[in-house]
Amino acid sequence: MQTPTHQQISSLCKELRLPAIRQQFSEIAQQAATQRLDYEQFLLGLLKEEYEMRVENRRKVALRQAGFPQLKYLPDLSLEDLPAEAAEKLSLLERLDFMRNGQNLILAGNPGTGKTHMAIGLGVKACLQGYKVLFTSVSRLLTQIRESRSQKALRMIENRFEKYDLVICDEFGYISFDKEGAELLFTHLSLRAGHKSTIITTNLSFDRWKEIFGDPVLTAAMVDRLTHRAYIINMNGKSYRMKETKQWLQKESAKKE
Repeated sequence: MQTPTHQQISSLCKELRLPAIRQQFSEIAQQAATQRLDYEQFLLGLLKEEYEMRVENRRKVALRQAGFPQLKYLPDLSLEDLPAEAAEKLSLLERLDFMRNGQNLILAGNPGTGKTHMAIGLGVKACLQGYKVLFTSVSRLLTQIRESRSQKALRMIENRFEKYDLVICDEFGYISFDKEGAELLFTHLSLRAGHKSTIITTNLSFDRWKEIFGDPVLTAAMVDRLTHRAYIINMNGKSYRMKETKQWLQKESAKKE
């Protein structure tokens, strides 16, 4: 049963938006009494609980707002199955120094080799360290740009896009663009060049980017902007998904025997 004092503390914490203190003050007060802590130590314990809850809540919000299709983590990547260059550079990339330096990361290679997993894993780690991240496919990004332009909200979208600490553009090369779409995408990605990091996953080598942009001059400018000071990782290798499919088929076959 709560005492009048407890009720007042709970009410004030609710009014001041201090949920952790509201939940924990009684337990921490008992611990403080048992351990004979002074008032400053008791207050410090309460503030630590509130701080840790707020940090955790910010992480959850950041992960939700990033728009990841699913959460993937770097420790779940098998170094043995990753392409050699990716396995070699992963320990360097997961330090996130490339973000602090405003450098881009290009993961280029055939489908199923861990490009998207690696990109999301880096994005999740960035969120957990307090960075603001956006995950989007190139087709979805271009659709958003076109719609915002027709609604005369393009500048607002550009400002928001420019401020993300990290933008992950997945599936670069799966669809081609008309001239207007290519120019819009080039302009949008150029906003971040040199000061904010972008991760690009692509199944096409740079010499084939003209197939999706059409204009050789625009293609050369896009490659130049995105690759300046960037980490470019060769992701060509055996397909993760093909390996998983074969393992699944073997299990299913074993069940029938």
